[in-house]
Amino acid sequence: MDSSKIGGLIARLRKEKGYTQKELADRLNLSDRTISKWERGRGFPDVSLLPDLSALLGSNIEDILGGELPVNEFVGGNMKKSNYFVCPSCNNLVLSSGNATVSCCGRKLEPLEAIKADGPDKLQVTETDGQWFIESDHPMDKDHYISFIALATGESVQIIKQYPEWAMQARLPKRRHGTLFWYCTQHGLFYQYI
Repeated sequence: MDSSKIGGLIARLRKEKGYTQKELADRLNLSDRTISKWERGRGFPDVSLLPDLSALLGSNIEDILGGELPVNEFVGGNMKKSNYFVCPSCNNLVLSSGNATVSCCGRKLEPLEAIKADGPDKLQVTETDGQWFIESDHPMDKDHYISFIALATGESVQIIKQYPEWAMQARLPKRRHGTLFWYCTQHGLFYQYI
């Protein structure tokens, strides 16, 4: 660990949040001299302070201890290339249009790898009155169900949440052809072109 890098990052994040050294110190029940010492690279925050420091500065503990914030490369505007993250604990869904570091329920989440659906895995898609009607015979039990479907075109993603014990059916406006994604709670993320 590089104390000067960590101190520089703490100073930068503190200023971004609009805190003076005294204000940050007061929130952590410390002296402003301690904050100054960290920012000059003359010491490290105590391990017991890291969760509160992380919350106050809006950065995760790993990045603070690494002394730098990873910067994502800009990924073009094609929403078909979005990343989907699903928390294994609460089934929370997070969508990012580029690379991102995502965590939920205390776990770092990895982007899901979509599997191309074939045969019986495919959803039934028909065109009716200018809409896509999407349905499936997939089990919709509490422990095994499709939790969302998403239609991604070049410029947009429309997500429809699905619930266990409901029939898997959805209607989406037919604007253009795109990629249909869906997430099975036991088998992962699938896609097919429509």
